[in-house]
Amino acid sequence: MEGVIFFALFSFKMAISLQWVVRGAPLGLEDNLMTNEQREKITALRHQGFGYTAIANSVGLSKDSVKAYCRSHGLAGEKAESHSLAEVPTQLCLNCGKTLIQFPRRKQKKFCCPECRTAWWNAHPDAVKQKAVYTFICPECGKEFTAYGNAKRKYCSHVCYIAARFKGGDA
Repeated sequence: MEGVIFFALFSFKMAISLQWVVRGAPLGLEDNLMTNEQREKITALRHQGFGYTAIANSVGLSKDSVKAYCRSHGLAGEKAESHSLAEVPTQLCLNCGKTLIQFPRRKQKKFCCPECRTAWWNAHPDAVKQKAVYTFICPECGKEFTAYGNAKRKYCSHVCYIAARFKGGDA
């Protein structure tokens, strides 16, 4: 009979004590049932100051399992700064949608790996924030053109530069 709780009354040297006897799997020791991703997420969220309940709801385990894991891995001992479920970050990779684990006091990740980062930026060139785009009018042909990063450019092409440079002479 697994999962059944029995009450047993024992007297030992004239003292009466109440003892709980539990049959089945030990409580709170679901460490063998956790995935590596859950362990990493528990560690990261605990370092960010989240409480056992918020971590348990985010990871999908019981509060006691999270608490037992934290105690056995040296993550217990500090009172959590926040218990709110809304504050637990659940960011996903912009390219593949994989869950990202953020670390405190570090830049927030947007991608899970360099391959996803390269693939996403190649697929979204319009998302690049270009700050040094300059607009000019070519003195040779009169066309308007843009140049990135060079505020002193004068001509739209090499052909216009050569035409202006050697306008009246033999070259």
